[in-house]
Amino acid sequence: MNSDREDTMAETATPTETSVTVCYNSACPVCRAGMERYQRKAVASSGAGALPLGWRDINVAPDLFRQHGISFDMAMRRLYAFDASGRMLRGIDVIVAIWRELPGYRWLGALAGSPALRPLAWFAYEVLVSYPVYRWSRNRWRRLAARQARAAP
Repeated sequence: MNSDREDTMAETATPTETSVTVCYNSACPVCRAGMERYQRKAVASSGAGALPLGWRDINVAPDLFRQHGISFDMAMRRLYAFDASGRMLRGIDVIVAIWRELPGYRWLGALAGSPALRPLAWFAYEVLVSYPVYRWSRNRWRRLAARQARAAP
């Protein structure tokens, strides 16, 4: 994480007992903005008790993925999460799990996770969100690396 505000957000948004731990790419501005919005909502909605959501940045927790056979590039491609039993969730299933926990989003979780709409939600996430954001983020990272290489003596 890049700033003190983000460090504080990650710490306050991580309950001691989580039902879902979401793994996201904080180096991607789009991913970071989305997850920070959900983190803020989780903190604001928790009141006296924390919501059962945890947050992990893939840039600081690479071992989490290695033990599941997921490369860093694959982790950048889509959201991953782990439930309390250690089962891995991918893509739209992560979004649905987040939505099901957050007040104001629960109806979206029920809708997108329903058997009738889940295939459409999967398609929308994979084709219209995940792939374009991944390509943009990867290309952005390559441009930054090239710029740094040119600037190095």
